[in-house]
Formats: sequence, C-alpha cells, structure tokens
Amino acid sequence: MYQLEEKIWFWVLTIIPAIILLFLMLQLWKHQTQKKFANTAILKKLSPNQSFFKSLLKLVVLCLVFACLAIALVNPKIGTKLETVKREGVDIVFAVDVSKSMLAEDIAPNRLDKSKQLVTQIINNLASDRVGIIAYAAKAFPQLPITTDYAAAKMFLQNMNTDMLSSQGTAIGEAIQLAETFFDNEEQTNRVLIIISDGEDHFGESAIRAAEKAKEQGIRIFTIGVGDIKGGPIPIKRNGIILNYKKDRQGETVITRLNEESLKNVANEANGVYINGKNTNEVVETIRDILNKMDKTEFEAKEFADFKDQFQWFLAFAIILLFIDIFLLERKTAWLKKLNLFNENL
Repeated sequence: MYQLEEKIWFWVLTIIPAIILLFLMLQLWKHQTQKKFANTAILKKLSPNQSFFKSLLKLVVLCLVFACLAIALVNPKIGTKLETVKREGVDIVFAVDVSKSMLAEDIAPNRLDKSKQLVTQIINNLASDRVGIIAYAAKAFPQLPITTDYAAAKMFLQNMNTDMLSSQGTAIGEAIQLAETFFDNEEQTNRVLIIISDGEDHFGESAIRAAEKAKEQGIRIFTIGVGDIKGGPIPIKRNGIILNYKKDRQGETVITRLNEESLKNVANEANGVYINGKNTNEVVETIRDILNKMDKTEFEAKEFADFKDQFQWFLAFAIILLFIDIFLLERKTAWLKKLNLFNENL
C-alpha cells in the first residue's frame, strides 16, 4: 500500500511538454538558419561530429530528471506493516445498473458515468464505513466484497461498463438478493443497500418481493434515480462517435425514460427513501445525513501502518541523470562514430 503525501507537486510534470516544445522550436530554427548559411553537404563537412541522436538523448535525460524531481516532491510512501484496528461504521453495498439503457445521455455525460460520479463522491465522504459493489443488468454480478479499501472500490467502479454483462435487462430483484450475501452478521442493524439505476425494471414484482425479504433481514434500501423522465435514445458508438441509436423490432428508435415510481416502491418496501440523482451535492448530503443517524457497528479492519518515505530514491536518480546530462556532449563520440550504427557517411 502506498500514499502520495504532496500531490500538488505533480504540476512540475507540466514542465516536460514545455521542454519538448522548446526543443522542437530550437531544432526548427537551427535547421532554417543552417539552410540559409549553406547546403547539407557543406554543413556535414563543416560540422562532421554533429549528432541529432545525442541532442535527442539529452532531451530524454532532461525530461526524466524533471519526472524524478516531481515524484520526489510528491513524496510517495510505502506501508511496511499491517495492523488490525477497531473501527465503527455502516456496511454499504452499492448496486450499479450497467444495462444498455444507462448509455442514454439525457443526463450528462451519460447515466452510467453519472452513476459512477455519484458513488465516487459518496465514498469520498465516508469516514470508517465499509463498502461493497455489485454490477447488474439482467443478472447481478459481485464486483467487490465488503471492504474498507476505498481506493480499490473506486478502481473497480471506474472499470464498470455496459459490456461487462452479456445478458441485458434490469434485474433489480437479483441485485437485492445478491446484496444479502454481502452482509455477514445476522444481528447487524446497520446494513445499507444503495441502488443506482434508471428504474427500468424488466422483472416486475420480483424487485418488490426481494425488497420485502431484505427488510426482514434488517437491510435498508435507498434508491438513486439517474436519467430524465422525458427520456432519451440509446446511442450506439464507435471510438466515441455516434453511429446510430438503438431501435426496436419495428425499426423505431428506442426511448428510455427514468422510472422513478419503481425505484420509490423498492425503497419504500425496505424502510428507505428514493433520491433523484440529478444534483450530486444533494445526493451526497442526503446519504451522509442518513448514515450519520444510523447506529454504528464496531468491526476489525486491517490497515497499513508505519509508512516510510521513498522520495530519496527518486531524488538520487534525478541527480545521477543530471550528471549524465552535464557530461553528455551533443557531438558524436569517437567510439560511437566508429560503430556507425546509423550508416552515416563518414
């Protein structure tokens, strides 16, 4: 496990493209100036040891110096010891709809990306709660079991897409049933399932029955609706370019709409509430208020401790490269000239 202490210093990396741009401008200016002075054959006789490769090598070394300095300033730290700590929190499972209807762009940038943004912001505002992730379409699939590793949760979340499940549809009931297996303590009173979807449940009453069963097991279900009630078409893209829109069997463009009613019914059956996902800040605030009012359960978690600085390695590497750059001449070296690796006319 690692930490980045001063992420703000990553701005130093912006110097690298500036250096590359200056190098290209300098080479262009040199080429034009030399062209005015003499032709190529004469220039080779006047400057037989001139080497573009060595100039390029110096550029690469200089860029690596700034890259190493940037990382050294950020100061990455590596955890060297795992410790078991006691924490108090709520167990939260996120069930994210990855059906094709989530590609609709009636909410920016599209329903699925908006769902990811919402879950990410909720996780960013958690303190000591545990989280798990489920992806579902016509089937539900576990993505991440209950954990305190928020970085891993966000990584799994970002990798979710509408192609990860071959069967299409929206089986909210299956997602609820799968979520029940994520909670390991039957006496636990702080079980939360947050469903993020457009509410187009193609399996009818199964979601309501699953919500009733979840309530009996002490699971509260909160639903977040993403999309617009007016709806929108489902784009078919290739390389980010819209080729067409999904059509039904009659050749008509499919319009998918946010079904708030189904999401409200599921939430009401399991002692929860429905939240419209249009405003991210409102969603985060609502979820945070709900979690703060819930009872906290104590649990043990393993965490990395005793983080050690690693900046010295990158600083040393930058100094070594700087010395290499100082002693690296732009003209051809004698031994390299003899090798004639680039079949140059000597």
